This record gives sequence, C-alpha cells and structure tokens, in this order.
Amino acid sequence: MNLNISLAPLLALIAGILVLLVPKLLNYIVAIYLIVIGVMGLLGIGSIHLR
Repeated sequence: MNLNISLAPLLALIAGILVLLVPKLLNYIVAIYLIVIGVMGLLGIGSIHLR
C-alpha cells in the first residue's frame, strides 16, 4: 500500500491545528508557511511526495 502525501497540504494542516490551539501563533505560523512555500517554489521542489 502506497501513501502519497504532498508537503504543502501537510504543512497547511499542521498550521491550521496550531492556530486552533494557540491563536496568538497565527502571525508566526502564516509567515513561516509562506516563507517555506516561497523557498520551495524558487528551488523547484514544490512537488516532493512522501512515500
């Protein structure tokens, strides 16, 4: 059984859960998420799949 999980949706899920648990972290989580997605896009590694 193969399980394909994209990195961006996984990060979005983790960020969403953290925002629900600790709303004060929203600014930091959004900033870190945007930086990570931007760096991944620039380096062309946006399509990494975990198996």
